[in-house]
Amino acid sequence: MPGNSPTLAIVIVTYNSRSEIGDCLDSIVDRTQPYSAEIVVVDNQSTDGTPEFVRDGWPAARVIDAGGNLGFAKANNRGVAATTADFILLLNPDTVAPAGAIPTLLEYLRLEANAAIAGPRLVDARGRAELSFGPPISPWGEFKQRLLGRLYDRRFEPAVNYVERRSREAGERAWVSGACLLIRRKDFNDVGGMDERFFMYTEDVDLCTRVRASGRRVIFCPEAEVLHLRGRSAGRNPETERMRRLSHIAFYDKHLPQWAGLLRLYLRLTGKFVHA
Repeated sequence: MPGNSPTLAIVIVTYNSRSEIGDCLDSIVDRTQPYSAEIVVVDNQSTDGTPEFVRDGWPAARVIDAGGNLGFAKANNRGVAATTADFILLLNPDTVAPAGAIPTLLEYLRLEANAAIAGPRLVDARGRAELSFGPPISPWGEFKQRLLGRLYDRRFEPAVNYVERRSREAGERAWVSGACLLIRRKDFNDVGGMDERFFMYTEDVDLCTRVRASGRRVIFCPEAEVLHLRGRSAGRNPETERMRRLSHIAFYDKHLPQWAGLLRLYLRLTGKFVHA
């Protein structure tokens, strides 16, 4: 409940994020009432002055210099360990939370005692819904998600109608996006935090998978809507696609070993296979 101690810890991992972190912080600093929040920015060795920019402009946000590029999962674990609140919001720097969005998400999860994770409805700059949730990762699940995403991007009317309808329906999901993911600290600790073998990408699906395996629920709250200017930081990193493939393989090795060999074969045949 609202009180003197922080109810919410907001952890933001940055990597050369100076161009977008300001809008993100403007939308959350002192704007989570009636809940109090502690905000931690973990910087993965930015070279564009991100840490200094945040310290100068938003003194309420604590900046942790990671000392290197730790990756998304490890940097989030570092940030979570530096906070004390009972609820943790993992937030990307390329997001903007309209007034009331984060308190709505927090209240939604707080009232669902058997749920560990909640995610909001994410939209892009044009107001189009993002496929920020989906079925469990599997060969068939990925095929369906990618096909739906491509049809939606091409504005194929049945796909558009389905995504718009589904993104406005509250309820349980297999996973929600780590761009804006709210989790109870106890559940985060119970599953061992984020798996640091995932340098970037798929760590959010892995976290949700482990939470669900522990008997807890992952829920989607469309009443909370957050703007996601997707991929801005990733687009500046030449290693992005390589990291995506490595995380993809790591997820199959961990959760779907019976399909891991087939995934490697597919990636080799399509020229997309990468080595660690």
